[in-house]
Amino acid sequence: MKVTRFMFWLFSMLLPSVKSQASETEVTCNFSRRNYALIPEGISTNVTILDLSYNRITLNAADSRVLQMYSLLTELYLMENNITALYNSSFRNLLKLEILNICGNSISVIQQGSFVGLNELKQLFLCQNKILQLNPDTFVPLNNLKVLNLQGNLIRLFDAPQLPHLEILTLDGNPWNCTCGLLELQNWLNTSNVTLENENMTMCSYPDELKHYSIKSAPFTTECHSTFISTITEDFQSIRNSSFDSSSHNLTWTSEQEPLGKSWAFLVGVVATVLLTSLLIFIAIKCPVWYNILLSYNHHRLEEHEAETYENGLTRNPSSLSQITDTNSEDTTVIFEQLHAFVVDDDGFIEDRYIDINEVHEEK
Repeated sequence: MKVTRFMFWLFSMLLPSVKSQASETEVTCNFSRRNYALIPEGISTNVTILDLSYNRITLNAADSRVLQMYSLLTELYLMENNITALYNSSFRNLLKLEILNICGNSISVIQQGSFVGLNELKQLFLCQNKILQLNPDTFVPLNNLKVLNLQGNLIRLFDAPQLPHLEILTLDGNPWNCTCGLLELQNWLNTSNVTLENENMTMCSYPDELKHYSIKSAPFTTECHSTFISTITEDFQSIRNSSFDSSSHNLTWTSEQEPLGKSWAFLVGVVATVLLTSLLIFIAIKCPVWYNILLSYNHHRLEEHEAETYENGLTRNPSSLSQITDTNSEDTTVIFEQLHAFVVDDDGFIEDRYIDINEVHEEK
């Protein structure tokens, strides 16, 4: 008996602490059926579960700003309101939101960035709206999404969403067009681990011969399969081309946007100086050789008519040669000495400039 009383006393002591912890972690506010046209601002910022169903809320820019105040929300219910469109970043500050229910509105437009920031979202309900088409990139931010409900819309074609953790997908109540455009979704449903909820009710609406088939089992023609394979090939090629173009564009942009630094200018100056100095040294060394080459080619062979004229002149006036030799001997000697001052002797002997040439002639 004493043990029972002790257990009862212990339980009565622990119960208030459990309730207080629950109240601290979960704060529920129910404002459904209040005829609100706007999301109220006076709600506690500690709210975690907010129900605003059955009002006249449109989720405009003002409502989005108010929602940012409730950053601790884990569940948000907006069923049966007057929402017609979901705009970019409508829920961007609700980083802890796990359940979002917007069923029973008149949503026809969902912008691509509508769900940005909802990284922790696990369940998304968009049923009973007027959605005609969905861009598969719209769901890219929802990395942890497990349940997606698109029941009762106006969707005819739908590409496979890129949701790695998706477990349950609800698509019944849409007028599905079971032509080649739906083959990708069918292949994805049959190869992935996603469960198609209400599969037997997710029927084709067109063409007439496939109305009794589920979109998961409808037989597609051979042409659809060949077109699907060619489409995959084209998509792969376009991805490769786009990645190559983007890398080329990045390289071009980098080269255009980053000007050369001063170190490059200094390096160019040093290289130019070295080249110019080397060129001057090369010219200084090679100039005498070029000059000698010019001197060696200073004479030219006599033409035939010049040779005959020269010989005739000598035979007619032989004394002129001796006169020319005697009168110009000194000049010839000077010119010879000046010319041979620049020419290297090839016989290996050193010429003595103090030897008198006239004495040498007399000795001979």
